Amino acid sequence: MIRPDAEQLLKEFSATAYPRQVTEIIPGVIYHVMGYGHSNASFIIGETSVILIDTLDTDYRGEALKAIIARHTDKPVKTIIYTHGHPDHRGGAGVFMDSEPEIIAFAPCKPVLGRMNALEDVLNQRGVRQFGYELSNEEAISQGIGIREGIVQGEGQRTFVPPTTVYSEAKIARDIDGITLEIAAAPGEAEDQLLIWLPAQKALCCGDNYYGCWPNLYAIRGGQYRDISTWVDTLDKLIAYQANYLLPGHTHPIIGETAVAETLTNFRDAIDYVFTETLKGLNQGLTMDEVTEAVKLPEKWASLPYLGEFYGTVAWSVRGIYAGYVGWFDGNPTNLNPLPIRNRAEKTIALMGGTESVLSAISQALDNKDAQWAIELADILIAADSTNKEAKQYKAQGLISLGHLETSANGRHYYLAYAKELLTDL
Repeated sequence: MIRPDAEQLLKEFSATAYPRQVTEIIPGVIYHVMGYGHSNASFIIGETSVILIDTLDTDYRGEALKAIIARHTDKPVKTIIYTHGHPDHRGGAGVFMDSEPEIIAFAPCKPVLGRMNALEDVLNQRGVRQFGYELSNEEAISQGIGIREGIVQGEGQRTFVPPTTVYSEAKIARDIDGITLEIAAAPGEAEDQLLIWLPAQKALCCGDNYYGCWPNLYAIRGGQYRDISTWVDTLDKLIAYQANYLLPGHTHPIIGETAVAETLTNFRDAIDYVFTETLKGLNQGLTMDEVTEAVKLPEKWASLPYLGEFYGTVAWSVRGIYAGYVGWFDGNPTNLNPLPIRNRAEKTIALMGGTESVLSAISQALDNKDAQWAIELADILIAADSTNKEAKQYKAQGLISLGHLETSANGRHYYLAYAKELLTDL
């Protein structure tokens, strides 16, 4: 979300949303670890061993997690459960292999699109921009839902270990070292996401299907469509457990049955509202831009501290849903066979009075703090002539301005990282 106080809001959120903290959820049994990695971890002390849920993002941080566990028990980690396969949740696994744990995961509910590996280069490039891997700490501020990953902080490397037990069932029950667990498929942010329910303690580990800000219903780095209808269904499933404790994969745990129910219900209803209103607009024949402009999160949800747009944004969510349901065509036949980009740009520039006239307009837009208009004009010049250094410099200037106005850490990173790339190439 673009707003003048975005940078300060992101700093305030980042300072309070995931402090370094170990919370004793059930004395002597369940612990939640936050702020020691980009993601959280939880551990459960059984009769003779420890069940670890996620492992933080690098080996260095995994060692810190191992030391935290050792402060509470001398029992070895004999079970690891991955809530899902994202790197920040399993990068520290390697440091726990001395105790030869069983590693549990769920298979994806839907297969990955075929030949996805053909996009490895572009998705990696976009991921580097989204996460701000090449930005300084001052530029990046945070990674939105957690501290910056260890791989960019000089705090170790990812040490992935594949699961030894992979379930394809919808739900399984396990008794592990005296701890009764229900583990169920819970697709949402990831297709292999699972939830872990401890009925005796009424504690629920939800992975990344809830965390304390607007989620990445669509990730700007790109990737397979995240099924929002299924995500809402999963949130209904989480609510139905009536948990006393909710342990998310990022940000604070929620404690108390009333607080858990209220938080999850608001989170679920806000997502469902955006999803429903997007489909309504689409069904009315609105274009993607028109739907995005029309769908706004009502204040009753937008004002909640755990629904701020510091990671995903409502606008990107709307665009992701639109594209996921009807694809690239907006229904306007003008866009079925558009002019080649360079041809259209050259004609547009001619109508605007030539390159110098457009450059002057860009400069004026930047002076007037109209950065979005400036970069759109710059793109026209760059489309007509990819060697136009002045247009690229102006675009970088506009991107930097927008980066400082973006509440989402992901959006901020992408603006600033792209600007640095442009300036480096000049």
